[in-house]
Amino acid sequence: MSTFSIGRKVFSFASLIIGIVLTIWGLGVAIAKGGPLYANRGALMVIGVLLFILGLYLFPTLTHHRAIVNIIFLFPLLFAFAVTVIIPLVLGIGYSFTDWNGIKMKGFVGLANYARMFRQPSFLWSILITFLFVLFNMILVNLVAFLLALLCTSKIKGLGFFRASYFLPNLIGGIVLGYIWQFIFSNVVTKFTGTYSMLSDTKTAFIAIIIVYIWQYAGYIMLIYITGLNTIPGDVLEASSIDGANPMQTLFNIKIPMIAPTITICTFLTLTSAFKQFDVNLALTNGTGSVPSFLGNYLTNGTEMLALNIYSTAVINNEYAFGEAKAVLFFIILATVSIIQVRISNKKEVEL
Repeated sequence: MSTFSIGRKVFSFASLIIGIVLTIWGLGVAIAKGGPLYANRGALMVIGVLLFILGLYLFPTLTHHRAIVNIIFLFPLLFAFAVTVIIPLVLGIGYSFTDWNGIKMKGFVGLANYARMFRQPSFLWSILITFLFVLFNMILVNLVAFLLALLCTSKIKGLGFFRASYFLPNLIGGIVLGYIWQFIFSNVVTKFTGTYSMLSDTKTAFIAIIIVYIWQYAGYIMLIYITGLNTIPGDVLEASSIDGANPMQTLFNIKIPMIAPTITICTFLTLTSAFKQFDVNLALTNGTGSVPSFLGNYLTNGTEMLALNIYSTAVINNEYAFGEAKAVLFFIILATVSIIQVRISNKKEVEL
């Protein structure tokens, strides 16, 4: 073995070790939130990561060199995913068992936060209306989007205009959209109907949120359905027409079965998006609304869905550990429902 190879091997190992040490050191300083190197924590982590990548690249092997290069290119994405998703998830689960207030924690409280949230009627109400919201929107958004997709794949003039028009609401931010529709419900609709605003009553305000969500999200789901419908072979549709199938028979016996995977994707996207509804809920009603009697309690958060309830608990009420416990339960519910939905949809695909 040449001196160059030995030197390269030593340098690569040293770079790997120093990179790992500096990265862990920087993370430790950041978590500790103190010390003489706190101001330079970012530089420590960046230098550590760069040294680690350099050590991987210079690692003296030919067999695994391509794999190492692939790891180097994937590392930024994996690192960003770990920092923004995996690490916060793990830390959040840990904080949910403490009395953390966002800055410091006094001690470990065990399952106290979880027991407390199941004794809170306002939180249970948020879970209930969130499930109702998801149920209504899974059906209505997919139905409206599918009908729009059928319209936009038909032989009418101006299809590009219609597609762009239906998709346009999805480009508007949820907060802006909520304030726009708040003005429409409170100032425009009331003048034409001569009645009170839909947002003044809990039941009608809940319906208003559903209307706004459908208006915003149906155009996006429509594009996915259009893609699915366009993948249906033209000769299959032509053969059905020759055999005498009418449009309804073609729709239910050919088009819908052949886009079953597309329906699965759209249902999954609608379900997860509806569960995480936050911005429109915040801007349109801010979760307000009276519920005279729920589990023997008078509630004032009649339109507050689960994501907004977690935000209010953690940020507004400054109960971060309690909010983390609610967020962990939210994650479990969303993951469980999503897995069940995908499995049911996959079985339906096989049947179709």
